Amino acid sequence: MSAEVEVDWVPIARPVVTEEDRRRVLEVLSSGKLSSGEWVERFEAAFAAYVQVPHAVATSSGTAGLEVLLEALGVGPGDEVVVPAFTFAATANAVVHRGARPVFVDIDPVTFNLDPSSVEDALRRHPRVRGIVAVHLYGLPAAADVLAELADRHGVWLVEDAAQAHGAALRGRRVGGFGVAAVFSFYPTKNMTTGEGGMVVARDPQLARRVRLLVHQGQSEPYRYEVVGHNYRMTNLAAALGLGQLERLDERNAARRRNAQTLTEVLRDLPGVLPPTEPEGYFHVYHQYTVRAQRRDELSRHLRARGVETRVYYPEPVPHTEPYRRLGYTPGGWPQAERASREVLSLPVHPALTEGDLRRVVDAVREFARQVVASP
Repeated sequence: MSAEVEVDWVPIARPVVTEEDRRRVLEVLSSGKLSSGEWVERFEAAFAAYVQVPHAVATSSGTAGLEVLLEALGVGPGDEVVVPAFTFAATANAVVHRGARPVFVDIDPVTFNLDPSSVEDALRRHPRVRGIVAVHLYGLPAAADVLAELADRHGVWLVEDAAQAHGAALRGRRVGGFGVAAVFSFYPTKNMTTGEGGMVVARDPQLARRVRLLVHQGQSEPYRYEVVGHNYRMTNLAAALGLGQLERLDERNAARRRNAQTLTEVLRDLPGVLPPTEPEGYFHVYHQYTVRAQRRDELSRHLRARGVETRVYYPEPVPHTEPYRRLGYTPGGWPQAERASREVLSLPVHPALTEGDLRRVVDAVREFARQVVASP
């Protein structure tokens, strides 16, 4: 860990940008070639090689990538797509923007990811389902191997929403290669960032080509339009930053894992706080270190008073939110997602944490646990 001086506030996330990152961005600025071009192509090739998937298409955001991927897969009005009830709303929003309907499925209480048995039940009950979008939430892989087998058996596709899982792996395979395609996000809080940006990775060259057409206004070459597309391109500026971030992804994931281990060693024996788990065969990259807390809101206030930022990802299941109520979804039916939304709290785990930062987090949680024991 770094020996930097402890700051007054321990943030939930802090992007790490090196001098080499700055040099590359300045090189692009000096070139005058700011839009999509050579740097984007280099970033796509490097990211595809990292995920071990043959094709990658850079996008302006992870959400844009998911939207064009669903469009490339032919999702449209009348279709249904299985998504987790407990996730960031963008997962379901991309389905709705295609005119299709999300089929919300409950989560596994240990991993916070899609429960395969609930997915299979949904596939039996919803004959109009075209596919499954599995989120690798908080940096822990979903049961992608099981879900891929389910998808094959039911004649639907599996897409991985890997927005929070850069470098995560399941039984030795990095996420992104289990489904027909996957989408990553490079938002500033993610394990690697381009400021804003995303990446679609795919095994099928024709699917990747359709995604690329849709991202580039439907053009296969300048002013030759094959489809009605979008402007969802990544810039050279973003790609230059992304290349440097990718080169350091593994070492920063290792720092996240060390920080998570330190937190877990202390928290596993504290009353009222349940640390995250890493099932055998899973490689967690801890985009977030998310605990369950019986008195979650009290713990959050206690930590804030001691200069430790926390976040609730997410305070309600997606089908409970106002826009989805207007679409006809009613609360209830996702008990594990509902329970998680009442109990989850994410603590700082990012690689910029100092030893002092970690001590501060641990000491504050310990203090709260002692208070819980003293006044149950």
